Amino acid sequence: MRVFFSGIGGVGIGPLAQIARKAGYDIVGSDREASLTTHRLQDEHIRLRIGEQTDEFLRSEHAAMPFDYFVYTSSLPLDHPELVAARQLGIMCLKRDGMLARILSDKKLDMVAVAGTHGKTTTTGLMVWTMKQLGLPVSYSVGTTLNFGPSGDFDPESRYFVYECDEYDRNFLHFTPSLSLITSVDYDHPDIYPTRESYTEAFDAFIDQSDHSLLWRGDYDTISPSSSDVTIFDETMPLDHLHLAGDYLRRDAFLVERAILRLFPGTPYHDLISAINNFPGTDRRMEELDDNLYSDYGHHPNEIAASLQAAHERSDYVVLVYQPHQNVRQHSVRDQYTNEIFAHANEIYWLPTYLSREDPNLEILTPEQLTTAITDKDIHIAQLDDDLWQSIQNHRSKQHLVLGMGAGTIDGWLRSKLH
Repeated sequence: MRVFFSGIGGVGIGPLAQIARKAGYDIVGSDREASLTTHRLQDEHIRLRIGEQTDEFLRSEHAAMPFDYFVYTSSLPLDHPELVAARQLGIMCLKRDGMLARILSDKKLDMVAVAGTHGKTTTTGLMVWTMKQLGLPVSYSVGTTLNFGPSGDFDPESRYFVYECDEYDRNFLHFTPSLSLITSVDYDHPDIYPTRESYTEAFDAFIDQSDHSLLWRGDYDTISPSSSDVTIFDETMPLDHLHLAGDYLRRDAFLVERAILRLFPGTPYHDLISAINNFPGTDRRMEELDDNLYSDYGHHPNEIAASLQAAHERSDYVVLVYQPHQNVRQHSVRDQYTNEIFAHANEIYWLPTYLSREDPNLEILTPEQLTTAITDKDIHIAQLDDDLWQSIQNHRSKQHLVLGMGAGTIDGWLRSKLH
């Protein structure tokens, strides 16, 4: 089978291409810019075109040997030259999750899905890490870079495929998992789900499509799933045996613990807990960039609260540098920016919202508008500039923990300042 991947260097498409290659597919791809993933694929002698994505490369490769599938992301415009050409040539066009479903079917792999508003990436990474430490064969895909392996991998000895199953664009409804871990359920992605009810209904459908699901009592009550094939855990149960920092991470780790014991009932319990407690983390999830400087991808009020609580376990003085993500999301969550959410922050530097996939008819909410209900904190309206970096350095010199948070440009900016 021959597959063309458009945007092959991306965080979603790249790992999928690597999985397809290891699974025995003939892959070709293109991307506008080179990346760590494209360099790795080129080292493996994969045919790539880096630069302007016209239809020429796709057509010439198809003429030499026809493609069975053209794989692309939701962000690819419908008039993109490659997508237009693929349809004209009669190539089956699939988004990322459609292609993954085909691979799982071909290779007869059972999916272990990790879904939820928050915690998907870390929990998926933790599941993969734990299985690797226990010597359990695993194929997987996770939406970030890992320091203990590639972002996506295929092991021919594996029975299970561990997958970060995203609800955005209803992607997770492509799958019928053998087991699903539901980390949390809040309202998010208002550009896809116009109401809270439509959001929870999607999770209900996902759980109904799963053979069995593990979730917390609060999330069960939020969803009220129609399926009875669920195991429910109470949030008040003691988790003292899990030594990871942060209440939310310990709860995610408990789901991993229960999942491993369900899938592999003979697993030695001591070895399992030891593996979990030695988890090194994933990129951009409370990732320590340097002394007293952390980066986190969170961009929802409850993610902010959870990460600040974890940061407070590390330091008595926490400084948050926050870049909101998507103006359309800010209209949905602005009333949730309260003193309670920021309880574990001593000071806040608030940046302008990072704009992406926006409704041009919506007013761009300013930092001043978004922070009106935060009345008991020192809030500094800031920009990603030298003045902010100097403030960050001053805090670090006082042994304050500085947490840069957001899904936009803040992570790259912080890393650039360290080099």
